[in-house]
Amino acid sequence: MVLPGMTAPIDPTTAPGPGDLAPTAFLDIDEPSVVEFARSVTASCTDDADRAAALFAEVRDRIWYDPHAISHDPDDHRASSVLAGRQRWCVPKSVLLSTACRAVGIPARLGFADVRNHLQSTTLRERMGTDIFYWHGYSVLWIDGRWRKASPAFNRELCERFGTEPLDFDGHEDALLHAHTGDGSRHMEYLDHRGIYDDLPLEEIFASFETLYDITEPGADDDPMFASPS
Repeated sequence: MVLPGMTAPIDPTTAPGPGDLAPTAFLDIDEPSVVEFARSVTASCTDDADRAAALFAEVRDRIWYDPHAISHDPDDHRASSVLAGRQRWCVPKSVLLSTACRAVGIPARLGFADVRNHLQSTTLRERMGTDIFYWHGYSVLWIDGRWRKASPAFNRELCERFGTEPLDFDGHEDALLHAHTGDGSRHMEYLDHRGIYDDLPLEEIFASFETLYDITEPGADDDPMFASPS
């Protein structure tokens, strides 16, 4: 039996199949709150590119990015729970975007990569012991006959706080995290790609975290760089 959080990578070059539009343990596209969210955001859109772009912007800015408070409860990482604000780091935000896209008929997957983040706060770096973010999550969306990659992690207000432009997605070109900030400073480096999945491999992600990070304290709530204004 396959439990929630146990899944295997798939061939990233394959065309979409029925599974790319189906509900999963974490991509709960049949939840009424997710359906209503996806339909309301895309109500005035005319094609898949517009729908994907609108959903990207809404997920990016509605969910304030928080890399500190990470729950190990699988239920907190379902799209409907993310929509309710129960998790706010890059992986669940990508889960919500991919789920919302499936809910409006756009085939969607999840992608993961290890990235070096040059703009993390001192508090976060000290807590992590590194500037490498393992298993950074992004969405992989089938639009106009091609897979497009989009990372909705950092909301607009947080980008302004760090002095970098928010990432935009037009539905036509990939939108992965910026390599540089507006002044030319290094921002993100993609170091290693961990694969494409049709559901969230949460068990594997947390198993990796236990070996790659030495975090013993609970999530920080006193990091001003990531604190939400609300």
